[in-house]
Amino acid sequence: MGLLDNMKARIGPAKERVSNLAQRHGGTIGQGLDRAAKLVDEKTKGKYSERIQAGTGKAKDAVDRLAHKGGEDGRSPEKGTAPESGGTPGGASTPAPPEGPPPVS
Repeated sequence: MGLLDNMKARIGPAKERVSNLAQRHGGTIGQGLDRAAKLVDEKTKGKYSERIQAGTGKAKDAVDRLAHKGGEDGRSPEKGTAPESGGTPGGASTPAPPEGPPPVS
């Protein structure tokens, strides 16, 4: 077994745990991100509001991707399909752009 195979074998269970935690605690994580964003925005007196909102949105999208990485049957969603979003409290997520170049007719 090569080094890369060995690392993949060790990372697999950790990825599963992170996915499970994101599924169970996604709402709480989203609320924490919102609270942190609000605090930072207040401390910077609104100077970086747009950047803070963009970063918070990206972080919530990442949590959503982790939570939905394994489907109900344990398989990953197919490439190019958007996972179903249950939504997170405190903010709407934007759909991800399609991957790769547009199809040629």
